Amino acid sequence: MSTAGQPSIPGRPVGDAGRVATWRTFATFLPAGILTPVETVSPSYAAPVNEPSTGQDRPLIGFITRDNAPQIAPAPISREWMPEMSEKRIGWPTRCLPMLIANQSGWELRNRCAFTATWLEHDGVDVRVAPDKRDTSQFLPSSHFGNGILTWHLPMLLRTPPGYNLLVRGPANQPKDGASALEGVVETDWASASFSMSWKLTRKLWPVRFEVDEPICMLVPQRRAELEEFAPELRLIESDEELQAKHEFFLRSRDATSQMEQAVRVSAGKSVQWQGDYTRGRHADGEAGTPDHQTRRHLRPFVAPQHETRQ
Repeated sequence: MSTAGQPSIPGRPVGDAGRVATWRTFATFLPAGILTPVETVSPSYAAPVNEPSTGQDRPLIGFITRDNAPQIAPAPISREWMPEMSEKRIGWPTRCLPMLIANQSGWELRNRCAFTATWLEHDGVDVRVAPDKRDTSQFLPSSHFGNGILTWHLPMLLRTPPGYNLLVRGPANQPKDGASALEGVVETDWASASFSMSWKLTRKLWPVRFEVDEPICMLVPQRRAELEEFAPELRLIESDEELQAKHEFFLRSRDATSQMEQAVRVSAGKSVQWQGDYTRGRHADGEAGTPDHQTRRHLRPFVAPQHETRQ
């Protein structure tokens, strides 16, 4: 990631205006058309919404190296398959808070050109990429590594604060038939080399579609070496009487009788009674959980100051 040293933090106004000014100072310098508006959450995903973090601003800078860079935006809370499953009354993923939080846990890069990829039965460059339109300036993947792997060479250099990596992965909770996103962790606080995003096709001679605006990559900042600070340990539940009591209360609330009652309600065309204790940040016995319980993430979009916007 070519840049003249680490970003410095200039003086900034205090209050809300200061936070906005600081973010704009460290905004990504993106060409027109790369930014996307913040998604509005539909009423079907309604839940108690906690306030955005008021902690320290941390820069996340994207340096654009070519004009055909993909769009980048905070990952949305929804996935196409989730409301469809709820409407068919075969499950309620739109109410699964852990899944909704995971959906929003990063920034997505979105595909610019629709194409079909097919893993061929020969060695070497073995993926055929057939774009819907022929244009030499298109942002398309290539068969760089062989073995059914598609690779996008991202025209973007990312810079994180000192001590932070980027987990580069596929979009959370967005399975794709015939293809699986590969993941990597990059030390983006110092590296001057760009990185790529790859997907592995899982079946030969099986055409796989990638549509326009489909997410192809998700960027998740991580503090370096933080995982190594954890000291894993296994204990018997009886060693924590309070936790055991609360867990047993939870199990009783979901016993076989309760499940049968829910099945009867569904068969009668009635809605399932939703407990929602975790979403409300409380235990099954009604006691409050942590005061900083999250029901939404509030990731800021990448912003391009007007004087830096390419035409």
